[in-house]
Amino acid sequence: MAAIRPEKLLCPKPDGLYCAPGDFYVDPVRPVARAVITHGHADHARAGHGTVLATPETLAIMAERYGADFAGSTQALAYGEAVQRNGVEVTLVPAGHVLGSAQAVVRHQGLTMVVSGDYKRRRDPTCPPFEPVACEVFISEATFGLPVFRHPDDAGEAARLLRSRKQFPERTHLVGVYALGKAQRLIRLLREAGYERTIHVHGALLRLNALYERFGIDLGPIEHAGESGKANLAGEIVLAPPSATSDRWARRFADPLVAFASGWMGVRARARQRGVELPLVISDHADWDELTQTVRDVAPGELWITHGREEGLLRWAELEGFPARALELVGYDEEADD
Repeated sequence: MAAIRPEKLLCPKPDGLYCAPGDFYVDPVRPVARAVITHGHADHARAGHGTVLATPETLAIMAERYGADFAGSTQALAYGEAVQRNGVEVTLVPAGHVLGSAQAVVRHQGLTMVVSGDYKRRRDPTCPPFEPVACEVFISEATFGLPVFRHPDDAGEAARLLRSRKQFPERTHLVGVYALGKAQRLIRLLREAGYERTIHVHGALLRLNALYERFGIDLGPIEHAGESGKANLAGEIVLAPPSATSDRWARRFADPLVAFASGWMGVRARARQRGVELPLVISDHADWDELTQTVRDVAPGELWITHGREEGLLRWAELEGFPARALELVGYDEEADD
């Protein structure tokens, strides 16, 4: 029997999940004195905290995005290492979401609680895979927490892009990707599929691509699309932030065929709304099967759900015999990084 109730160790506050015994927040949505950050996406990693604890990769991502002085001080914690504050132990283990992403494992007085952050279970060539950790309370996201969300094989989606390029060699394939995680993952998927040509990218992707390279992720030949010697990049693959695929910047290319890599591309209406001709269902979040399998693997005494499609996962947990509750945390953008 745990000597401390879960709500006394971690509880939802307006600023985020708060650990009172350790006096720190996990992924706070506003500046706080002490923050544990699970990964570098902007809805989880914000500037202005007094002290930030995160993996070396996440700290590097935050410095790249916000500048070297993004926090008063920082502490790098490698996967598997532990630190203590006021008797509370914190360990970071891989979450499989993006480079440097981690689950925060919080232990105190015989109680273990795991904050998943954002995660997925399928292989990602740019980051270590998710590691299940046995715990009394698992605090999970539920971005795709409905049975309708079952993502196809990633390699198959990359193959669809390459087939389209062969079918329409006179057109530029302009692919919307998020700058952190999705861009680098799609590049690696294309390389693994045998695509060795230069991949052209929007300038907004250059710095994070270079950061991934510094951490040992080989992306192959990359070129700034705005500086290409080819006039309209006919027959080439160009990656850009989603917003750029429909603005004036995109007009320079040869009859651009717009694609978008996102888990939300499984919803046809969303693809149509964005004017996407080639929807690629590639997500950095767990789909329904991954979410439910993770709960089974972790086998927690309680399941807490931070944000997303809580209702479906709550109902499933009830049927499976896992006590569950929705925390209804606000400030996390379900579409900003998928």
